[in-house]
Amino acid sequence: MQKLIGPITQLLTLDNLLLKGALKDEKLEILENAGILIEEERILEVGSFLELLKKAKALNAEIIELKGDFVALPGWIDCHTHSCFGGTRARDFAMRNAGKTYLEIAEAGGGIWDTVTQTRKLTETELANRAVENANRHLSEGVTTIEVKSGYGLTVEEELKMLRAIKQADQKTTADLIPTCLAAHMKPRDFEGTNAAYLELIAQELFPILKSESLTNRIDSFIEKSAFSPEEIEPYYQKAKDQGFELTVHADQFTAGGSKVAVKYGAKSADHLEVSGEKEIELLAKSETIAVALPGASLGLGCAFTPARKILDLGGSLAIGSDWNPGSAPMGDLVTQASILATFEKLSTAEVLSALTFRSAAALDLEDRGKLKAGFLADFNLFPTENYQEILYQQGKLKPEQVWKRGKKT
Repeated sequence: MQKLIGPITQLLTLDNLLLKGALKDEKLEILENAGILIEEERILEVGSFLELLKKAKALNAEIIELKGDFVALPGWIDCHTHSCFGGTRARDFAMRNAGKTYLEIAEAGGGIWDTVTQTRKLTETELANRAVENANRHLSEGVTTIEVKSGYGLTVEEELKMLRAIKQADQKTTADLIPTCLAAHMKPRDFEGTNAAYLELIAQELFPILKSESLTNRIDSFIEKSAFSPEEIEPYYQKAKDQGFELTVHADQFTAGGSKVAVKYGAKSADHLEVSGEKEIELLAKSETIAVALPGASLGLGCAFTPARKILDLGGSLAIGSDWNPGSAPMGDLVTQASILATFEKLSTAEVLSALTFRSAAALDLEDRGKLKAGFLADFNLFPTENYQEILYQQGKLKPEQVWKRGKKT
């Protein structure tokens, strides 16, 4: 069954924009008095509403006529979240703002290990329900595709529980959940061996099950002094690559080094990058690895933002994710965070919209979403305004009135 939605005051296709480099707002393709003709899950055509109306009537399509002004944009794509977890870390946030260091918070029972402990207490179904709740909130704000990481289990059994919960959650929400294995988040405190021994255990015992149960085709790690060094993680990534997994990296958040590993192993993305210098930025810009800024973590930790302007100006590709997690980025409001990053890094509207859509899709190796064009998934948002610039101007306060996912209004 075909459907025609319109008339739409402004429809931004985001077509004909490059995957890499800086973008001027003048390059945005804006269709006025437009319509979206869809069939099942996909877009058949976008264009003049009046022209499409003739086609729709000839096809005996359902016509969904809009009243008032609307701006249409592709559904947002959040390419980096940790939104499957147990508990809260409100105490960590308060302690951090009161001047406590990361080490002091950890010694007081906080930090990542606190979330690991609370997550392990939940059943698979309880975790799945928590992930669904978070996904549905994201969806209501226009995020139609959501990457979700494990990494709060940190044993073979507990990581499987998390990834099975994410798979279960994907069946219970209209949003698409893209699972990623982050078993290499840190060496668990209850593992008595070395970092290398832990990584070897995960590669040997967990990787085959990920494949056999189709739980994920993505492997992530945290390359940092408090987690794993580049030298420790490289054999792990080589094993993952040899088994056909796609790679992504938590890189250059507090110390540099992770971005080099990301480029060396052909990772789809290098995420964080708050301390990336000229050398790291140039390396990323020359590669096919997508740089992912996570302004939510900068806001949560009170640290510098990803050098997004420099990345774009040197020819890199920039995506923006929320990093939604209970510790450093509890807000989980993707558009608010992106709007704030744009203010501090002087990003054009075209650059931000691209970073939230097709460039984020590329970071997840998804080629069927992120633009409003024929053949793409009918994932789109309708904002109650006549001017697309209002969306970032209102810094997340202007929510979509309608969210469409795979050709259905949610």
